[in-house]
Amino acid sequence: MKFKDYYATLEVERSASDEEIKKAYRKLARKYHPDVAKEEGAEERFKEISEAYQTLSDPEKRQAYDDLGRHGPGEEFHPSPEWDSRFSRGGPQEVDLADLFEQMGFGGGGFSGGGAGGSRRPGADFPIRGQDVEVATELSLEQAARGTEVSFSLSVPVLGADGRVQKQSRSGRIRVPRGVVEGERLRVPGKGGDGIAGGAPGDLYLVIRLAPHPRFRAVGHDLYLELPIAPWEAALGAAITVPSLDGPVAVSLKPGMRSGQKLRLAGKGLPQRRDGAGDLYGVIQIVLPEKIGEREQALYRELAEASAFHPRHHLEGPPTDG
Repeated sequence: MKFKDYYATLEVERSASDEEIKKAYRKLARKYHPDVAKEEGAEERFKEISEAYQTLSDPEKRQAYDDLGRHGPGEEFHPSPEWDSRFSRGGPQEVDLADLFEQMGFGGGGFSGGGAGGSRRPGADFPIRGQDVEVATELSLEQAARGTEVSFSLSVPVLGADGRVQKQSRSGRIRVPRGVVEGERLRVPGKGGDGIAGGAPGDLYLVIRLAPHPRFRAVGHDLYLELPIAPWEAALGAAITVPSLDGPVAVSLKPGMRSGQKLRLAGKGLPQRRDGAGDLYGVIQIVLPEKIGEREQALYRELAEASAFHPRHHLEGPPTDG
């Protein structure tokens, strides 16, 4: 007799709980069901999955299967005499593992029947949940901050009258709440693919993409803004206004600001789903005027003569470790 590793078939450990086995079966059955799977060999794979589940989902069958011991998939083996004495199965003729359980009085494999001389499709009595569908939508930062309504269109697999899988176009509108962020997946229950044999419909997942903004860059709920300031504003400090999604905000720059330094405006980022909001960070960029007049050049020369500041002193002399 050739051994079938039912645990490997369901992709679970031998110590898996009943709930883990059921979850694994549903996942694989949905993937390989003949009504939805397109890949070659899907129907045979589905039969193997169903056979494994019918054994491992029944406590008595599972115990009897575990008593057979551990063997490699396809390995020839013979149950122990103690096992034979518990489950008499006649002579030593070649027998399939699924047939063995039938001979033990555990019932058939569930792959035939459904009328005199007829046969039914494997797993036709098992409800299969519909396929989940994912669709992306692009929002502006303003839409993400305030909430909006978006249209969607998608194609889902459905069973036609002839029993074949067909693609059906669907469209609609979804309300997007305020405070969504890049990459967030919004679940819309029951708007995915149709279920099979009475199974529940799948879900629709709306994936949020944020369009590039001319001023702000979003990182989660925080916003970043390149904030240019003049050299004298950096040196002396200044009262300036900073743009935000809610409008200009008045702030005071402290003297001695440096390029790359971040100015934090708490709560001025993207709102969060319930309470609060992220922050807005103004990243300081010290910039020079594009054109410098004679008077400005004279002032810069005067500053150069008066200042003892030497920005490259650390580059003079031989380099030192550390």
